[in-house]
Amino acid sequence: MSEGEYLKQSSQLGNINRPQVAILDFGSQYSHLIARRVRELHVYCELYSCLVTPEELGKHELTAVILSGGPSSVYEEGAPHVAQGVWDIIKERNVPLLGICYGMQELAHVFGGKVAPCLKREYGKASVSRVEGCNSPLFAGLPEEFIMWMSHGDKLHEVPEGFKAVAGTSNADFVAIENVEKQMWGLQFHPEVTHSPLGKDILKNFVVNIANAKQDWVMTDYANEFIEEVRAKVGPNGHVIGAVSGGVDSTVAAVLMTRAIGDRFHAVLVDNGCLRKDEAVKVLKRMRDDCGVNLRCVDAKDRFLGLLKGVTDPEKKRKIIGGTFIDIFQEEATKIEAESGKCDFLLQGTLYPDVIESISYKGPSATIKTHHNVGGLPATMKLKLIEPLRELFKDEVRELGIALGIDEASVWRHPFPGPGLAIRILGEVTAERVAILQHADDIVIEELYKSGHYRMIGQAFVVLLPVKSVGVMGDGRTYENVACVRCVETTDYMTADFYHLPYEVMGTMSSRVINEVRGINRLCYDISSKPPATIEWE
Repeated sequence: MSEGEYLKQSSQLGNINRPQVAILDFGSQYSHLIARRVRELHVYCELYSCLVTPEELGKHELTAVILSGGPSSVYEEGAPHVAQGVWDIIKERNVPLLGICYGMQELAHVFGGKVAPCLKREYGKASVSRVEGCNSPLFAGLPEEFIMWMSHGDKLHEVPEGFKAVAGTSNADFVAIENVEKQMWGLQFHPEVTHSPLGKDILKNFVVNIANAKQDWVMTDYANEFIEEVRAKVGPNGHVIGAVSGGVDSTVAAVLMTRAIGDRFHAVLVDNGCLRKDEAVKVLKRMRDDCGVNLRCVDAKDRFLGLLKGVTDPEKKRKIIGGTFIDIFQEEATKIEAESGKCDFLLQGTLYPDVIESISYKGPSATIKTHHNVGGLPATMKLKLIEPLRELFKDEVRELGIALGIDEASVWRHPFPGPGLAIRILGEVTAERVAILQHADDIVIEELYKSGHYRMIGQAFVVLLPVKSVGVMGDGRTYENVACVRCVETTDYMTADFYHLPYEVMGTMSSRVINEVRGINRLCYDISSKPPATIEWE
């Protein structure tokens, strides 16, 4: 059964029809950043495909609409356009609108402006100058000139009737336009990216000052809303089952569910033998003892490692671990039902980036990514889905965790892959190699904490390579394993850059790992970015 097909009935909680900023995505790599920037203003927003129907969008109370950038040219055949019915909704409700890059060109195209190729394409930082005497509310508080990030091959050559130019660059006269009467603004540049230092100010001017959006998107309120909603959905006697890994997503989801229905939520942690050092013991203490989650741990180390014996292909490793997990999860579900009654609901830790992936215009996936521990559950387990985190970005999940009283160390833990260390051990996975990697990884993470770098890194881990090298320890020659440290900085895990860890920290790590971990005599540092590399090695 393919991943995602197990879900026969879906009960998605947390979709309260609250006022929102609607972001229509034209396929830009930055669309998710627009949503993040709006959320950072404590304003609720949702992202839709630019092809969203009037019927779908019209169901919501719209505070504002933002049109994203995109790779197409508005004048080309087959280019995406907003449905006329959506424009009608914007006009009838007098909803403020902001077009960004392609979004501005779409706005101009619809209202009679002229968009055509640039003589000189513009990618990177550019100095934007306000038109003399400009008092646009979009630029309130900004200087006469400021730096913004450009990424376009087309530009606006003629401003639509009723609009006026409010800013330009040396390469383009019309990089910002407005029609105050229609409450419409357009920007050729990208205010949402970090390379645009004053971009947040522009977005705040539009969302808060122009659209008058309420800054009431607060995680404490979100938690209380979810708790009331799930109690009503599950009822006084219903039971929910869910897999937990000890990561921030599953921890926050499990604590939230426990607050809602107590011990009627049944959490299952499967120790597959490829977890971090002492992970199962730590998760039990943190979640069961400290957070009060009804958690059981299944020790299946021998079962997993036995099935992984001799396997080197990473995809086969994933399938073995995923399939075995499913078998064990179903066995535990049967035991829980025999002890406590039927479980009708499944807790899953889907985050908003997973949702975005499924709805983006020409996005990479047509299916929301299922949780790495439950994807592909058998058809016999017909469970209704509960996804408390599906509206949240990772930073909002952490904020929610703090609001729930979960300790900061747990909330700020780095992500850990479902197959665990099995895909950080390149080649065959054995108990001996797992132990070597657990020890090395533990030292590296400890040193990151000691040096104060852990919180600044998005993800850090050690990879054990299928390579041996010659070394000298004492008076003897060694021929042992090579390991590699991977540290990346990222906000969304869609792109990432290697973290510039100071040499002295690297030196301490190297010295400790080589001296303390029997079986490693060389430590390297990965300086690849994503793309083209991925964060994980397998």
